[in-house]
Amino acid sequence: MASDLYSEDLTCSICLNIFTDPVTLLCGHSFCRSCVTAVLNIQQHCPHCRTAVLTKSLPTSHILKSLAEKAKEAVKTKPVHTSETAEVAEWLCPEHDEKLKLFCITDQQLTCIICRDGEKHEGHKFKPIKEAATSVRHEIEKAIQTISADIHAIGSQANSQREEITKTREKSNQLMTQLCIQFEDMHQFLRNREDEIKNELKHKEEDDVEKMSKSLNAIETALSESRELEGKVSSVLEITDPEKFLQSWTEDYRMHPEHLFRPRADDLQVVNTSLYLGPYESHLQFFIWKEMLQLIKPREERLSLQSNSANITVSDDGRSLFCNTNPQTTKTPKSFPFGNPHFSGSNTEYDQFAFHDLYGSNRGFSHFKTSSPLGVPPASKSFNFGTASGPHTSPGQRDDVHFPSSSSKDHVVSVNKFTSGQHYWEIEVGQRNYWELGVKDHFLKYDGQKYTTCSPNKSTEIGFGGRPRKIGVYLNCSSKKLSFCNGDNMTYIHTMSFEPMSMPVSAYFNITADRNRLTVCWY
Repeated sequence: MASDLYSEDLTCSICLNIFTDPVTLLCGHSFCRSCVTAVLNIQQHCPHCRTAVLTKSLPTSHILKSLAEKAKEAVKTKPVHTSETAEVAEWLCPEHDEKLKLFCITDQQLTCIICRDGEKHEGHKFKPIKEAATSVRHEIEKAIQTISADIHAIGSQANSQREEITKTREKSNQLMTQLCIQFEDMHQFLRNREDEIKNELKHKEEDDVEKMSKSLNAIETALSESRELEGKVSSVLEITDPEKFLQSWTEDYRMHPEHLFRPRADDLQVVNTSLYLGPYESHLQFFIWKEMLQLIKPREERLSLQSNSANITVSDDGRSLFCNTNPQTTKTPKSFPFGNPHFSGSNTEYDQFAFHDLYGSNRGFSHFKTSSPLGVPPASKSFNFGTASGPHTSPGQRDDVHFPSSSSKDHVVSVNKFTSGQHYWEIEVGQRNYWELGVKDHFLKYDGQKYTTCSPNKSTEIGFGGRPRKIGVYLNCSSKKLSFCNGDNMTYIHTMSFEPMSMPVSAYFNITADRNRLTVCWY
């Protein structure tokens, strides 16, 4: 143990080994002769204190030499355990077989003395292993603090993500329950109406069959009596003796032949079928769909419009608007809401007529057209409002510095204002070549050729084809999304976000001069 203590004082600061042929400089510092000679060949200064040194006078320090030799002998005679031997071998430079005593800051690796002076590490910074270990340990401790904070942040994100997953599943279950209830209501309504119509049809059948059965019984009775008369008369006609013939005839038939043989078919009448279901025979689905509108909740928003422009006029009922510059529009008779006496649409003032059906009640039926008897499009064309993009994705987008035409004052907004919830309305655009629909500063524009979504300082062309007669607008205030669909068959068009936007919002409309009106659909 004593040798370990003084061997540190007998170590050359250049090679970090016990002195070999030690020399003491005038400044008092000692080094191996070979080590200090190599240094003094490059610079004439003490490697430790930088004092000038004369290379000619380098006497051997015999005291240090003796002590160094004793220290080396002590190291050789010291018993070495196998594990310690393996540890020493482990910390030897694989290239020079020297003990690794330095740490290269530049390359971040352990090196030996020879490696330090080699070309591979030329110009690199080095530190003793203990000093480097302290520095690296300090950096790692700082890194651990950063990692701990990052772990906390990631853990928080993981918890938030789990909460979102839970919310999604809960919302899905809630919506699933809501869907089941709403579909069950419609199914129950259809089942009830089916039972009612079937029962009434059965009653009508029974009434008609009863009348026709009575008529058939009378006809069959008359037929049987006529056949019986025919047989008896035929047997009388077989008598050839005139006296017997007259006697037989007068005994059985005292009526005059003209009255006896009067045709009875004229007194009978075949009862024709009167089974009639009216429109239900051909338009059952359409009429039932119309009846179901009374069941549907929530319904479309019945918007009432107000004009902020002198160039756009709103109709008295607040549903239609047109440009004042169109003379044909102003001359349109009031009896034709769309300026066309041949127009028939779901948003017109319906031509109501009383229809006495088979159920003993008067039901109102309306003349209007629909793309499907039940108003339900094929599944492949269903309108999915929950998607921000749909089958008609944008083939290309552009950001225009020019703000769309909503910046003008020629527009119309709804009296209705929305602050929360979900809302849907439909607009009859007909054959108009220009319109803007949505909410203020966020809307869908059609210019006769293409469709463009417009928001402040940005417009994006979308690749939607076709020219719908009606446009549906779905406003979700909670998610601040605005979706558009083909109101005729519910084909999805596009979904856009209108965040940020302050509430409340109103429905927005804009048109140019055109002979066709734009009208809010009320069902």
